[in-house]
Amino acid sequence: SAASVVDAARAAAFAHASATGVTQGDELRAQDVMLDPEGARHVRFTRTHQGMAVLGGDLVVHLDRKLAYTGVTRAADHTVRPATTKAKLTPAQAATKAASASRGEAGTAQLVVDARGGASALAYQVRVTTAATSGNTGSRTVVVDAVTGKVRSNTPDSEEFLSPRLLDTLRERGETLNPATDAAAPPAALGGTFGSSTAVSYPRTVTGTGSSLFLGTVSLTTTQTARTSFLLKDPTRYGTETRDAKNKLQESFALGTKITSTTNRWGNGTVSSRVSAAVDAQYGVTKTLDFYKKTFGRKGIENNSKGAKAMVHFGNRIANAFWDPTCDCMLYGDGDGQTFKKPLVALDVTGHELTHGVVDATAKLEPTYVDSNGNQYGEPGSLNESLADIFGSDVEFYTNNPKNPPNYLIGEKLGLAQKFLRRLDHPSLDKLEGTIDYWSPSVYYTEVHAGSGVSSHAYYLLAEGSGRKTIGAVTYNSPTYHNLSVKGIGRSKATAIFYRALTRYMVSTTDFHDARLATLKAARDLYGANSTEYKTVNRAWAAVNVTYANTPANRH
Repeated sequence: SAASVVDAARAAAFAHASATGVTQGDELRAQDVMLDPEGARHVRFTRTHQGMAVLGGDLVVHLDRKLAYTGVTRAADHTVRPATTKAKLTPAQAATKAASASRGEAGTAQLVVDARGGASALAYQVRVTTAATSGNTGSRTVVVDAVTGKVRSNTPDSEEFLSPRLLDTLRERGETLNPATDAAAPPAALGGTFGSSTAVSYPRTVTGTGSSLFLGTVSLTTTQTARTSFLLKDPTRYGTETRDAKNKLQESFALGTKITSTTNRWGNGTVSSRVSAAVDAQYGVTKTLDFYKKTFGRKGIENNSKGAKAMVHFGNRIANAFWDPTCDCMLYGDGDGQTFKKPLVALDVTGHELTHGVVDATAKLEPTYVDSNGNQYGEPGSLNESLADIFGSDVEFYTNNPKNPPNYLIGEKLGLAQKFLRRLDHPSLDKLEGTIDYWSPSVYYTEVHAGSGVSSHAYYLLAEGSGRKTIGAVTYNSPTYHNLSVKGIGRSKATAIFYRALTRYMVSTTDFHDARLATLKAARDLYGANSTEYKTVNRAWAAVNVTYANTPANRH
């Protein structure tokens, strides 16, 4: 049973303390239990020390079929015991510092142990709402040293699709994005059994039709609550629902306005109807859920058989879309009316952002630091963005909608002059963000969307190989470091390897060299250590200059 696996993993962590880093005063709380068909068992733990949450203290304990310890993947490679457990600052003083740092309203300060970045310090963690930084797009989490009063980190809670730096670049260039939309007229006929003389009971599951902004007419599974009353909620996907934030900075889904119809027809294909953006959102969210379930057996974003949530029309003139762990939902802005003139509800945007939710529910990859403008840096954050691009692209391939042909481009629907935002085959063709093709030590100082190119490039090479080729309607020509040739193993196998690596072998501090090891272990699990797949994983990483030989001695 899962409980016996957790008990065995917890006991193994303490029995192998020199390897796992677990120490006296620690308590391990199981976050996820994974039972692999070949017999391996993996338990992901969060950690507390003397009752205080440990930031950067997460670990995954690996067992064999007989529940014997086989290894550990840990975020902190040092002891997490702080030098003192007595704070010099009061909670009120810490909250005041956090509010000042984020220019917002601070909640209650909680004592934690900050074990990130090689540290082990007593600190306060404070959530700040209505923050004035990062474009007024939600709450932030501030960590304040409980002894010195120094702000150790100040991180946005939401994962923004467009970085502050990119938005500034577009404004400086005067580039206005008004992406083409499909303004097809809504269908005249209603699907389902509306008007039937047969006695029915409510609520019930029915099929409606939506006129979306980007994908034309789409089918939506909805809830009929009365004869002429329908709700944009999908009972077949755990109650997945889209609501209207009514242009408020609303991070509570419960306070969002339910979207209803009297006809089970939704939107009109243009922004003149507030429901059109909701059609794109609901369709994209349900297709992303279907991709994860059909491909990996993952039941919902958190793999807990619960529905996904989305709110459109978030905030006033917000030119972005987010995964917000505070809301545990997707938030879509309408655009700022100047640079972006449409809601960011394209299919790969939704797949990208919901994948941040999957990462948040598994490895919790975090940026190493955030600048005063809200731009994020560090390899774990870059890897997070890369995985969101990888699986966001996979959502397109899974959906295979003719109005949005699948490809290895991200944001091709946004109307950018360069015709895409990022691309996996040749990342440096993205001149807006300065995305990079290969690893170097300077990646640590690279904004995370730009740094994402390293692992995205490795994934593409693993899937499709190097050189020139045409896939669908797009021509690709993927370069490699020192012109190393790579023969791909196919998108399905590459995707399986990266997903297993994420869920089993990545933690909050995983960098690109760690990701290489994680994908090698995943390939070994799935295909064997002597397989072509395993060897190609190693070659794909070498082709982006991530090798065992150039692993930094001092990791950030």
